[in-house]
Amino acid sequence: MEDQDSCIIHHFSHYCVLTKEEKALLDELEENPTEVKAGEALWEENDAAEDFCTLRSGWAYSYRYLENGSRQILEIFLPGDIIGLREFAFSRRLAGVRMIEDGVICCFPHHRIMALFRQSLTLTAVMFAIASRQQVLMTERLVNIARRSARKKMAHFLLEMHQRLRQTGTGSGCNLRLPLSQELLADLLGLSSVHVSRTFTTLSREGLVHRDRYDVVIPNLEALVGEAEFDDRYLVDNLRPLFRAE
Repeated sequence: MEDQDSCIIHHFSHYCVLTKEEKALLDELEENPTEVKAGEALWEENDAAEDFCTLRSGWAYSYRYLENGSRQILEIFLPGDIIGLREFAFSRRLAGVRMIEDGVICCFPHHRIMALFRQSLTLTAVMFAIASRQQVLMTERLVNIARRSARKKMAHFLLEMHQRLRQTGTGSGCNLRLPLSQELLADLLGLSSVHVSRTFTTLSREGLVHRDRYDVVIPNLEALVGEAEFDDRYLVDNLRPLFRAE
């Protein structure tokens, strides 16, 4: 696979410069690709946790169902993300994962990542950094749901996705493709579908965000940052110094 075709190599390269040998190791994690359809479950909560998967293309999300039948979406996965890292120490899945759109995944068992750890200190460090970043994203999601108003929740989430897409090389200027239904956004942000619609209408009326189905335009990025009181420290790469020579 060519480097430009490998989302996982692009993802890891965000943290450090990879050698040819390290790229080859990562390529092995994208062998045996499987096509998956929108809405298809990769696994359900409490399934046996025996492997990870890389998301070569498409978007996915993790979720938990509550006792009252409602759903909370926990994470949004983009191409290049490794899904299942949080469950490495567990025998059962802690959350379900489902595709948002058609895509391609590459599954590999836990022992494969142990082999990668033995072969490359750099890739081990990057994997740990990625797992840490996923935890920080979850922490920020908790703050967003619990403590921000509806318009700040939406503005903050859009800015987060804008930054993440730029870092994976799939974002373009102030435009972003957001293939999330109002129902998915509602379950992600702790709002109702009606409230999601009203929030988009308000942000659009004020010239902060324009949405046409799954296409979102942010006309004035600085204004939206001010509205969300957005601090991108949890997304900006502060990890490169870890890989500099002593």
